[in-house]
Amino acid sequence: MHTMQHLFHETLQDVYYAEKQLVKTLKKLSKTATAPELQTAFADHMAETETHVERLETVFELIGEKPRAKKCPAIIGIIEEGDEVAAEAEDPAVRDVGIIAAAQAAEHYEIARYGTLCEWAKTLGYTEAKEILGQTLEEEKNADMLLTQIAEGGVNQAGERVAA
Repeated sequence: MHTMQHLFHETLQDVYYAEKQLVKTLKKLSKTATAPELQTAFADHMAETETHVERLETVFELIGEKPRAKKCPAIIGIIEEGDEVAAEAEDPAVRDVGIIAAAQAAEHYEIARYGTLCEWAKTLGYTEAKEILGQTLEEEKNADMLLTQIAEGGVNQAGERVAA
């Protein structure tokens, strides 16, 4: 990666891949979750993530590139970890707690990527791209906070009862 523009583009491809994978994963998680508020949160964020994909396509256009995904080993690992928890947890309450943790790992990854992309867009003078990426960054932070609220609001307590 010989220029900041190239690094920005490569990272954009990485997060584009991640978002496309997460659309599929969130659909699966909304079916796997048992707590109604968690099912709703995953379904809502899936729709939001579809918008994130569209926004990334707009950013590609703004920088004169075609939307293209680059395989992201980090998100693959996070998704696989979540799949493992969902498959192995026998108790629904424990499964919900586990998939919240996996979903938050994905959110934290996205927050890190979007935060970086926002700063690089600013540095590169991609003002409109920065605004678009910043909007998605805020939505990812809100999704993470919502998952925390759901966990604190009862899902973790249900998991604790199973542990006792």
